[in-house]
Amino acid sequence: MYSDRDDRVLHGIDVSNWQKSVDWAQHARRGVAFAFAKATEGGDWTDRWFARNWDRMRENWIVCGAYHFARPKGDPEEQARHFLRTIRAAGGLRRGDLIALDLETSDGAKPGRVARFARYWCGFVERRTGIRPFVYTYQHFAEKGHCAGLGEYPLWIASPHRDPGRPVVPPPWRDWTIHQYASRPVDRNLFRGGRKRLTRMGYDPR
Repeated sequence: MYSDRDDRVLHGIDVSNWQKSVDWAQHARRGVAFAFAKATEGGDWTDRWFARNWDRMRENWIVCGAYHFARPKGDPEEQARHFLRTIRAAGGLRRGDLIALDLETSDGAKPGRVARFARYWCGFVERRTGIRPFVYTYQHFAEKGHCAGLGEYPLWIASPHRDPGRPVVPPPWRDWTIHQYASRPVDRNLFRGGRKRLTRMGYDPR
């Protein structure tokens, strides 16, 4: 059983179509407690492995997370609706499930437009699910202004060249929530806290 002491860390991974078939039972045996699977990208692309990953994570008692890869030159509402439809088609949200926006490319848009896109997407998804999305990004990307106004959302920082649990936190954030500290052979993440603390950040059907 997982402890809820605040000094505990949970280990997680994130996957996409690049990994194809994932052995979730093996990851669970090795201590993976949470995971994020790519669901969508842009306004119409769906990861063909998402539904399988969503189901297998749940089967193996792994805290389920879904993420959307942002295309900031597109329509944020269209992309948010596509993301939520994809989750519903895969079985929907259950208590404790997590959501994230992968914000790492500008697609040539200026930082202000990227930030507006992300704020709209996060706000739209939060209003419809009650979940405050994680924002996944890189230090250098955030420091250019692409994440302005997103400080209220929990930071999932990609910092693979820093020791686990010691990422550099870029503005507008003051602290990190999840640290992606390695990318091989699969993306590896840390969350500070126990399972109950993590799932409290997720879906609550009440």
